[in-house]
Amino acid sequence: MPGDYYEILGVPRTATKEELKSAYRKMARKYHPDVNKDADAEERFKEINRAYEVLSEPETKSRYDRFGEAGVSGAGGGSGFDPNDMGGFADIFETFFGGGFGGATNTTARRRGPTRGDDLRLDLRLKFREAVFGGEKEIKIPHLEHCQTCNGSGAKNGSTPKTCGTCSGTGQVKRATRTPFGSFAQVSTCPTCNGEGQIIEEKCESCGGQGRKQVNKKLKITIPAGVDTGTRLRVSGEGDAGTRGGPAGDLYVYLTVETDSYFKRDGNNILSEISISYLQAVLGCRFKVPTIDGEHEITIPAGLQPNTVMNLEDKGVPKLGNSVSRGNHLLTIKVEIPNKINSEERELLEKLAQIKGEHTSKRGFEGFFDSIFHK
Repeated sequence: MPGDYYEILGVPRTATKEELKSAYRKMARKYHPDVNKDADAEERFKEINRAYEVLSEPETKSRYDRFGEAGVSGAGGGSGFDPNDMGGFADIFETFFGGGFGGATNTTARRRGPTRGDDLRLDLRLKFREAVFGGEKEIKIPHLEHCQTCNGSGAKNGSTPKTCGTCSGTGQVKRATRTPFGSFAQVSTCPTCNGEGQIIEEKCESCGGQGRKQVNKKLKITIPAGVDTGTRLRVSGEGDAGTRGGPAGDLYVYLTVETDSYFKRDGNNILSEISISYLQAVLGCRFKVPTIDGEHEITIPAGLQPNTVMNLEDKGVPKLGNSVSRGNHLLTIKVEIPNKINSEERELLEKLAQIKGEHTSKRGFEGFFDSIFHK
């Protein structure tokens, strides 16, 4: 036979709801099995839980005051304490032990007070050179801003929101649900105020009582030099406005870089190709090539072999976060061998072949070209 529930919690029969809750927190913390290692701590904890379960609900409290244990014998989980069936008491244990208890989730967190606005995402395409060198970019985003007419309150000028009478400003209501296993407390969003904890009787005409308005805003953002596809930029405070005076969320800009018809990128290096004639490869020459900085003159040494890669230092992509440091430009040089030659060219090549001591047969010409391009 359980003892008197008021005595178990150490409160008088005239105790208010807040006094009951305060006493329950104190006793539950004292006798919780994870805190108190006494042999009878678990049993005392079950009694404390049962006492508060009965006395915290007006209906079961009234029956207990009139009929004692017999009036509430069907209420609550009489079989003992089950942390997974805590229902409306989860918030109390979170106060003690932080972040939930026994599998209970934070379904009872109060919704009063400032709430941060949502973060937003914007996908932005950049041209190849914009990504390499960075710069300012103008964007346009739709987001929620505080209504200037009502200063974010949602109420018409001259009026103020009122505390919701259904939930007493908590934004939530609790009700007992009977099951074959006992009575369980269930917490849900207040249907009267939709969890806001307050009622706006005279709504602001500009925002319809929301306190926020959807607007399209133009922003100038700075693109750092060296960004690439997949880079994410954070623009602080440019997400949706918060509610009840809460801060705005952030804007996250996800970048995609367009391909270039001439240049390719490999990390911080730039890759490109040029083609020169076989005579330029044999004799050598000076040659202007495109780079991301503009034209750059290079020297082709005599006897350059096909597919030679020349390294143009510091002509690549600036390092993200340190634009002074740059990658290189790796230039692959292709050598064009003509499919056909005219009679004059053939005569000159035959003379050159004779000088080189080669025969003018097909095999001799193969040896000649081999001597030019593969020595």
